[in-house]
This record gives sequence, C-alpha cells and structure tokens, in this order.
Amino acid sequence: MAQTVDGRILEFIEGRFPQAGIEPGQDIFSLGYINSLFAMELVMFLEKTFAFTLPNDELRIENFRTVEAMTALVDRCRSAVAVG
Repeated sequence: MAQTVDGRILEFIEGRFPQAGIEPGQDIFSLGYINSLFAMELVMFLEKTFAFTLPNDELRIENFRTVEAMTALVDRCRSAVAVG
C-alpha cells in the first residue's frame, strides 16, 4: 500500500481505472478519465484521506489535472490546517 501522498492518490485513481497506468505528471482530464462525478469523488477522497477541508478558492481544475498538482494541493491545505 502506497504511503506517500502521490502514491495514495495514484492508488485511488488506478483503483477506479486499473488500465490507466497514469504517471504523476500526466493530465488525467486530457486522458479522458475524469468526469464531473469522479472530480467530486476526488475532492471527497482528498479531504477524507488527508484530513482537511478544501477551501472553495482551491476548487480549480488546475489543482486536479495531475497527481503532482493534487499532491501540492494536499500539502498546501494540510499546512494551512497545521498553522491555523
């Protein structure tokens, strides 16, 4: 089981799309795996798994295009929780 943030995100996506073989820097929207329902599942997965509430101003497509972008988002949000 993947213990890093990016590993856990990849594991979640590949659990839904085992054939995907996604790399951390690949745009998962352009690959055709993301629709509005799965985008909401990603938000809920990130919030639940990494114990933070995603601020509305972070709900931008750029934050969800790649595993790298989602990892950076998680790091930012977790840092804000730790500081706040």
